[in-house]
Amino acid sequence: MIRFFAGHPTIANLLMIVFLVAGLITGSTLLRETFPRAEPSEVSISVPYPGARPEDVETGVCERIEAALDGVTDLDSASCEAREGLGRAVARMREGADFQGFVAQVASEVEAISDFPTRAEPAEVRALGLTDFVASVAITGPTERPALEAYAEAVRTRMLRWGGIPKVDIRGFPTLELRIELRPGALRQYGLSVSDIARAVGAASVDMPAGSIDTEAHSLLIRVAEERRDPAALADLVVRASAGGGQVRLGEIARVSESYASDDDAIFYRGRPAALLDITKTRAQDSLDTIDALNAFLVSERALAPPGVGLDITADGASVIRERLALVLVNGLQGLALVFAVLWLFFGLRFAFWVAAGLPVAFMGGIAIMAGAGYSLNLMTTIGLLIVIGLLMDDAIVIAENIARHRERGAAPLEAAVKGAGQVFSNVLASFATTAMIFGSLAFLKGDLGAVLRVVPAVMLFVLTVSLIEAFLILPHHLLHSLDARRNGWIAVRVDAGLAWLRDATGRVADVTIRARYLVAGAAVAVLLVAVAQIAGGTLKFTAFPELDGDVIEARVLLPQGTPLSRTEAVVAALLAGLEQVNAAEPQPGGADLVQGVSVSYGVNRDSFEAGAHLATVSVDLLPSAERTLRPDPIMAAWRAEVGPLPDVINLKYTESTIGPAGIALDMRLKGDDLDALKTAATELTAWLASYDGVTSVLDDLRPGKTELTLRLSDAAGPMGVTAAMVADQLRAAWFGTTISELQVAGRAVEVTAQFDETAAATMRSFDDFVVIRADGSAVPLSVVAEITTDRGVARINREDGVRTVTVQGTIDTSIANANAIVSDTLARFVPGLIERHPGIGIEVEGQRAEAATTQKSMMKGFALGLVGVFLLLSFQFRSYVEPIVVMLVIPLALAGSIFGHMAMGLDFSMPSLLGYVALAGVVVNNSILLVDFIKHEHGAGAAGVAEAAALAVRARFRAMFLTTTTTVAGLIPILTETSLQAQILVPLVASLVFGLFAAIIVVILVLPAVYAILADLGLATLSDDPGDLVETVEA
Repeated sequence: MIRFFAGHPTIANLLMIVFLVAGLITGSTLLRETFPRAEPSEVSISVPYPGARPEDVETGVCERIEAALDGVTDLDSASCEAREGLGRAVARMREGADFQGFVAQVASEVEAISDFPTRAEPAEVRALGLTDFVASVAITGPTERPALEAYAEAVRTRMLRWGGIPKVDIRGFPTLELRIELRPGALRQYGLSVSDIARAVGAASVDMPAGSIDTEAHSLLIRVAEERRDPAALADLVVRASAGGGQVRLGEIARVSESYASDDDAIFYRGRPAALLDITKTRAQDSLDTIDALNAFLVSERALAPPGVGLDITADGASVIRERLALVLVNGLQGLALVFAVLWLFFGLRFAFWVAAGLPVAFMGGIAIMAGAGYSLNLMTTIGLLIVIGLLMDDAIVIAENIARHRERGAAPLEAAVKGAGQVFSNVLASFATTAMIFGSLAFLKGDLGAVLRVVPAVMLFVLTVSLIEAFLILPHHLLHSLDARRNGWIAVRVDAGLAWLRDATGRVADVTIRARYLVAGAAVAVLLVAVAQIAGGTLKFTAFPELDGDVIEARVLLPQGTPLSRTEAVVAALLAGLEQVNAAEPQPGGADLVQGVSVSYGVNRDSFEAGAHLATVSVDLLPSAERTLRPDPIMAAWRAEVGPLPDVINLKYTESTIGPAGIALDMRLKGDDLDALKTAATELTAWLASYDGVTSVLDDLRPGKTELTLRLSDAAGPMGVTAAMVADQLRAAWFGTTISELQVAGRAVEVTAQFDETAAATMRSFDDFVVIRADGSAVPLSVVAEITTDRGVARINREDGVRTVTVQGTIDTSIANANAIVSDTLARFVPGLIERHPGIGIEVEGQRAEAATTQKSMMKGFALGLVGVFLLLSFQFRSYVEPIVVMLVIPLALAGSIFGHMAMGLDFSMPSLLGYVALAGVVVNNSILLVDFIKHEHGAGAAGVAEAAALAVRARFRAMFLTTTTTVAGLIPILTETSLQAQILVPLVASLVFGLFAAIIVVILVLPAVYAILADLGLATLSDDPGDLVETVEA
């Protein structure tokens, strides 16, 4: 095969073109995103239960859904939240199951529930994770909300017609209502209840078909068109008529108006009323294509917009993808240039060119495989491509060096290419197999974090596979024309002389380590133990995932339930004033403002899972990270310091708008049946976590709800013909309101509702004066037939797998504190006492700690399987059970380099660091394999003993080891030294590789020969009396 490709005039080039064209064509189809997305695995079940308390929702909705989900085959876990008026469950599928089948089975089980409460609305079953947020557009200008909404709806319509913008939702406007506000005194005057009015309006306001009349000539459709679509028409509607001709019109007993259901969820942008258009895309669409289409649309729309209307992109989650991918591309090109420079320095221009030409071929072939496997172009796949730049050169260098050596010894070009490539085929293939075993074992990492990390080794394996094909089938043909172009200038002479001096000096050091082999082996073990102790002892901190800096930060406000909107607005005003101070105090390059835009959303707080006037979120668009001088953490710290503590605020959380793939930094869940005990335990845990430096915004999710008035019928109710259902219906209609019908007006859904007018509903006196209308139309005071008590429940009840839970979460300033260390300390020093004080309470760690544990467990399992595979392969190759262990000693010892490298750079050890080390294991063992082979063959060639054979092997193998390590490190140096804020997520992974490689080459050159000599002392080395041809093929 090698001879055929090397000697054929075109086939090698044709194969190269196939790889290049395949990569170019398929590469353009790759979706671009920040991180690889986990496959969808969650289904939401929502059941509205208007007016119900969380306790009622728990028993009436959550428990029934949980019972139904027990029959779902692939269910992994289920949670349910019960809050005022809504029950929402999330069913999570076990990893690897069929999602569409899971969704269908969940929907089928929920549809079969027949005992939901009577007033509960139909359940909505929806698959989660099928869309991704792209950006929002803030529309400002019209000050009246109806005009603003109408304009926003028109913009949304034009945006969808533009093309390339798949889905747009409008935020900032509640349901539009035709509101009938009834005066209680007028109702009592006529003996009417709110329910009576609702029935009367519903019966009189009708627009519906009534059949058809067929005649011989034609057919006529009959329609009753009496629907009232505006306040004036509704006010004129007759709700009571007497036999004597008297009429009571709705306008006489009520005020009819068109208004929004609530003002609690208004949005402001840069201080002006705003509508937000949220742009999302499906998983099959590209984020950057969508944001580009959005920008093009806004350019066109702004040119046509009326004066004073603003259209601004806010919370842009897509443009940063381009910035991050560009960062990796630039560093990749720099690494490629450094690799080529190293090759040129040691091989000459033409020779280096053809060796380096394998890089684009391997890249394009790897990209084609990525496209076929459904991968996207993201931070992790691009870092996989970047890391592999240096690794790709290893095989090519070995093959090219051997081909060149045959040519220098007089072989014809074709014979040199064929024989040189063929002689190293088995060793190169064995090296690739060991690498593949390690990389392949990492392709099945579990968890959301694992879904992000596992693409790195997979992409590296794709590219290395194509590189192996290129090295044996394409490179030999290209080198036919470059074998006579080896370096012979003064640079070559000096480089060779310098390398020879370094080889001899290293050889002399190796002679010493071989003689003091027992001391060296002990020292190596000691260094490893000291390195591991840095992590075990907490000197080197562990974090699940490095922080990924974004361009949007938020302040999330939570006040007590029932807080009026005016108080929330005052808190927001304080936040905006503090933000302005921070913006003024932090000038940015070029005079740019640190704060580019601010939006305020009332009634919204993603951490509270509540709704109402007591919530608000201030969202801040920062100057892009590539242009600003500050990371988000110090900006938020300065903002927090400027604002200071605010009275009556339950929680004020400063955070980035998005959560990284590892989840929330501090996330602990208490489980039990007693809500009071759970709350007490949660309060203690919250206080404990808040005591750590660097921990802020610690909050549990079990909070007091609104004050409740509980009614029980008195003994007088029965004789007076008053029933509990009668009282409940009339109270519900009066204070909660009742929806009479829903109209479609100008394409917008408008609800017709009836309830007490706001003035009456807002006073306790009105409740005391409430009268119940009996069946005969007479009225009886509520106080006569019912006893009223006051109580306060909870705002929200959470359940996990049928057990009540309370979750405590907090944020971490990573420059001060470490989440893993805090959780470990809490579990060791606080949790045992907490459980002892509160029997029946359990605790689980969620968030980053749990996610890292899931991924780490699967990584270690895969790594162990990979190591077993490597051992079996080496045992077969060396025909020994002991020698493979010696070869593999470089793997644990390389860990010391990774650990000390992290400490030298001031980095925490993280899951990407661990991935880098495990990937390193698949690379460093290759030099060990060849060095042991050299020792064997040097011994067979006549070396006086194993010690001398090991010393000769170090010198013979030094050049190749030095070149492969240098090219690999050169390809990674740009990203390792990158100072951009966006690069910090990649640095730990690269640090593990670079410093691990440095440690590995030291181990292979100085430690491994000493250990092999010890093996020979013990009579366990398998030595050869036949020198073979290995020295001839790869000696340097």
